[in-house]
This record gives sequence, C-alpha cells and structure tokens, in this order.
Amino acid sequence: MNSIDNLKAVIAKKGGVAMQNRFQVFFQPPTANSMKSLLNKDPKSLVGDLAKNALAGGSPANIIPDPRDISILCESVNLPGRQITTIDYQAERQSIKIPYSAINEDVTMSFILTNDFYMKKMFDAWQSGVFDMQNYRAGYKKDFTTDVVIQQLNQQNIPIYGVRLEGAFPVTVSSINLDNNSENTIQKLSVTLSYENYVPEDILDTIKSAVSSAGATLGI
Repeated sequence: MNSIDNLKAVIAKKGGVAMQNRFQVFFQPPTANSMKSLLNKDPKSLVGDLAKNALAGGSPANIIPDPRDISILCESVNLPGRQITTIDYQAERQSIKIPYSAINEDVTMSFILTNDFYMKKMFDAWQSGVFDMQNYRAGYKKDFTTDVVIQQLNQQNIPIYGVRLEGAFPVTVSSINLDNNSENTIQKLSVTLSYENYVPEDILDTIKSAVSSAGATLGI
C-alpha cells in the first residue's frame, strides 16, 4: 500500500526531486567559432561600444560575450522527446505494431533579451548561414550546424542528466512584439531548433560536453 511516508522515503533515497528551474544549456554558434567572430564587430563599432560601456561605468571586458551568457539568458528549454514510429503487421490472430523508425521532437528555447539584443543578433547571424535570403541560397549543413548540450541540475547545481543535440540549427526565430501598453514587460525571444539526433549523456559525459562547448566558444 502506498503512503506519504513511503513516497518521502523513496524521494529521500533518490536524492530528492528534480526541479524545473535547475538547468543549463551550452552551445557554440557556427557564426562564433573564434574570438574575432564572437565579437562580430568592426573596429569602429568596437570603439563605439567601448565608449558607451565606459560612460556607463562598466569594464571593457563587458563587451566580450561570456560563454555562460547564453545559459544565463535562457529562461526555458525542453528536454526533447522521441516517438517510435510503427506499422501495423497482421499476425495470425491480431494486428501488432512493428517499429521501423523514430521521430525526435524539436527543441524550443526562450531567451531574455538585453539592450544590446545579443541573442537576437546571434540567431539572426546563425539563420543567415542556414539560408541566405539575399542570394536565396541554402548553406552547407556542415557550416551551419552545431551540437547543443542541455543539462538538468540538482539543488547543488551538479548535472544529473543531460542530452546532446547533434547537428542542431535554428528553424524558427519567433517575432518580437512591441507594445506601448507593455511598459514593464521584458522582451523575450523564442527559438526552435531542429537537429539530426539526440544522445542522452551520463554525468561525466555531460560535464565533459559543457566544458568542451565553453572552450570551443572561447577558441581554446
């Protein structure tokens, strides 16, 4: 017979319950595979940003994106699901389902937008590599895909489960509403990623993937 005491005992034995707000994401956008392209600024723009940053009392280091910025600005994300597709096979007595393929769910992320529109500009640049609207030409897949790591954390911010999206790229960058009636509303950006496959990772693998992604972003 199930009881609240049995439930509490099982939860305690398993290290507590997993919390929705404990997560982090890591990826290296293909348009930012070096420190130069990560800045993505010409000298004139860079000088202008340095001047504005100094007037605001900030450090010059503030204009260099930190690999952790993406994870911090990510407000929500979903761990992908997978559906096994089947066909009906007529056996001797009844129809049975035979698996023949699998469908991976797209992943949707929501980001908080800052006043430099960093996430919006990053995904705009990424999408322009996927499909060039000026020349109406698709890019080479190897040039616009990257791996994305999504991790569930425990209360001590230690990864307990992770997935790596292989060959991911943005298929949808949502519209952004501007509204005079929304005086105290924070701007957010929703992005949907498609990918070739996702691979569950254990604790050691998912920590290694996060470190590798952060190092690649910095060109290490």
